Amino acid sequence: MADAKDTLQAGGDTTDARSFPAPANNNKESSDHVMEVDAKPEDTPSLRYKTNYPVFGKCVIINNKNFDPSTRMGARSGTDVDAANLKKTFKALGFETQVTNDCTCSQMTSILKDIAAEDHSKYACFVCVLLSHGEEGLIYGRDGCTDIKDLTILFRGDRCKTLVGKPKLFFIQACRGSEFDSGVETDSAVDGEDNTLYRRIPVEADFLYAYSTAPGYYSWRNTMNGSWFIQALCSVLSQFGKKLELMQILTRVNHKVALEFESLTTTPGFSAKKQIPCIISMLTKELYFA
Repeated sequence: MADAKDTLQAGGDTTDARSFPAPANNNKESSDHVMEVDAKPEDTPSLRYKTNYPVFGKCVIINNKNFDPSTRMGARSGTDVDAANLKKTFKALGFETQVTNDCTCSQMTSILKDIAAEDHSKYACFVCVLLSHGEEGLIYGRDGCTDIKDLTILFRGDRCKTLVGKPKLFFIQACRGSEFDSGVETDSAVDGEDNTLYRRIPVEADFLYAYSTAPGYYSWRNTMNGSWFIQALCSVLSQFGKKLELMQILTRVNHKVALEFESLTTTPGFSAKKQIPCIISMLTKELYFA
């Protein structure tokens, strides 16, 4: 009996794992001679997300300002400014927006679980904004913290069918490192396509995570004007939201936060600090809010 590896066609796909048994081959001629043609595929999918839906999208904003004493988290002054600016900005882009304040961990999960279970057929995309304290990989509810992944996983392709192939955007304003809370504060703890072809796509495809800061770092928030990241995001979206592609927009947000903001506080060692947002994209097409 031939070894399984001897039957692998040149140019075929395999995995970095234990060998699979060789499948039975009842048609030797077809396996020995791979036929190819130099022709245009019957279907050439667009590299731009489809946006001609009745409503552009749904935008859910979870705004956590106050926390139970047991968490030892201070009130996030300025976050209400962020929430109001986000609601106004995404509404202007054609989104249905909703704001929920001071959620517990179970309430955050319940809200997003219910939304993921809804029929999103009329929407082009989904946006979720989380405003809270945080640590690396964690986001705080009013009563404690939960894994960010436990919230985003609810919208995976195998769980939220009506958002398959559509962009799912998560904007996360929270620290990913140490704690600080006064003056100029920090947030921290201590689509479908019009064709008849069926494709398999990764369940993690079409997600984008826009974090306010790089892993391990503070995320700064002004008590009067709101967080640096959300200020920059709303400003750039308002100016270029219907002109530029999303990654161009987020690059300008990075530029704005990096160069136009610097901490100013009376706390020793915390002035003249900088911040850079962090974008993780699994989007498979270009996204325009127009």
